[in-house]
Amino acid sequence: MNPSTTADPTADATPKISFREVVKTYPMKAGTFTALDTVSLDIAEREFVTVVGPSGCGKSTLLGMAAGLVEPTAGETLLDGRPVRGPGPERGVIFQQYALFPWLTVRRNVEFGLRLASISAEERRRRAQRAIDLVGLGDFADALPKTLSGGMKQRCAIARAYAVDPQVLLMDEPFGALDALTRVQMQDQLLATWSKERRTVLFITHDVDEAVYLASRVIVMASRPGRVHRTIDVDLPYPRTEAIRLSPEFARIRNDVWHSVYHQTPAASDA
Repeated sequence: MNPSTTADPTADATPKISFREVVKTYPMKAGTFTALDTVSLDIAEREFVTVVGPSGCGKSTLLGMAAGLVEPTAGETLLDGRPVRGPGPERGVIFQQYALFPWLTVRRNVEFGLRLASISAEERRRRAQRAIDLVGLGDFADALPKTLSGGMKQRCAIARAYAVDPQVLLMDEPFGALDALTRVQMQDQLLATWSKERRTVLFITHDVDEAVYLASRVIVMASRPGRVHRTIDVDLPYPRTEAIRLSPEFARIRNDVWHSVYHQTPAASDA
C-alpha cells in the first residue's frame, strides 16, 4: 500500500478490530455507572484511527477492551473476527507513563518482552536493534532511561512495543505528558515509523489537533454514557507535513472535530 494515500477503511472484508455493541458498567453505591453504552466501531487493517472526546467519555475503556485488559459487560470485541479473550502479543499497548525499567538500558528495555517470549539472545538483539533504529534511538541503545528526555523515553516505549512485532498498536494518550514542541516531534516520528510499518493503530487523545494530524479517521465520543457521537474522515494525504498542519484544509477538519467535541448538544452528551 502506498503510504502517500489515505487508508481505505473498507479495504478488507474483515475489520482488524471490531467493537460490537459493547457496554461497560461499573457497580456504584447508588446503582451502576455506565462508562460505554452500546458502542459499535470497525477499524480496518493498516488504518490509523484516533479517538477523542470529553473527559470521562470512555476512550481509555474502549482501548482497554481492544487490549484485552477490560472485559465488556455486554457485546464483544473482535480481532480479525475472533473474540478478544485477554492480552496477546499481536497487540502492543503504549500508555502515557513510559513504564521503563530504570536499571536497564534502552536495549534491555526493548528486549524485555522478547525475553518473556523465550526468544533466543541473538534474535532478541536483532529485533531490538531494528526497533531502536526505527524510532531513531540508535545512538542511545546503551543509555539508561535517566539520561533520556521525555520524548526519547516514549520512543523507547514505542520501540519495546514494536520489537515483539505486534499487528496492532494501542496507544492511550502516549504524548500527553510531553511539552508542546516535543509532542509535535513525536507525532512526526510516529507517522514516519507508521509509514514504514503500516500497522493498525488505535490512538486515544484529548488533543483535537493531534487527533486530526495523525489519523485517517477521527472517532468523536459523547459522554454520559460514552458512545460514538460522530466519525470524521481526514481527507489529507500522507505523509503529513508542517505545510499540511498549517493548511486551510487542516483547519477546516480541525474546527469540525473541535465543535463536535466541545459543542455537543445536551441530547448528545447527557442522554
